Amino acid sequence: MARAGLTVDRIVSAAAELADEAGFPNVTLSALARRFGVKDASLYSHVRNLNDLRTRLALHAGGELIDRIADAVAGRAGRDALAAFAGAYRAYALEHPGRYAATQIRVDQRLVADSPALRRTAEITYGMLRAYGLAEPDLTDAVRLLRSTFHGYCALESTGGFGSPRDVQASWDKAVEALHIALTHWPREAGPGH
Repeated sequence: MARAGLTVDRIVSAAAELADEAGFPNVTLSALARRFGVKDASLYSHVRNLNDLRTRLALHAGGELIDRIADAVAGRAGRDALAAFAGAYRAYALEHPGRYAATQIRVDQRLVADSPALRRTAEITYGMLRAYGLAEPDLTDAVRLLRSTFHGYCALESTGGFGSPRDVQASWDKAVEALHIALTHWPREAGPGH
């Protein structure tokens, strides 16, 4: 491919494909340069360094993930929304392992504030949880519970970490139901003066 055809969007899209094919740790500027048939230096007019590239990939993948989740939860509430959210999350993680891994890196908080995708992630996630009657600081605690449960399950499943003959989908469905029960009966933080 000709150097003149390089753009930030094309580079990030190629990085996303490479992440899924070879794994997120193998997304390097050299690997992308080889993919485009250019020298590494050609990429530096579009991305500052490897960290910049990986951050852009994280934001790109985060946008794809929340788009999928938003479509799944549209018009749903409570348990139905939770199950749709969880299912979309898991499907994305399993279908796009490298992109999903990119969503787990720590992104500079200044970039988070400027990212429409990450703001939308917060809006959709917190909106779903507000249907359970949660408010801060319980919202933050519930988000952490969901994220750690979903991520842990997907990480174990993707590496074949569930050795029991029990159907993995059946266990996932039980986990989502258990989360619904936990959210419904959330131990709410006592307000000031209680």
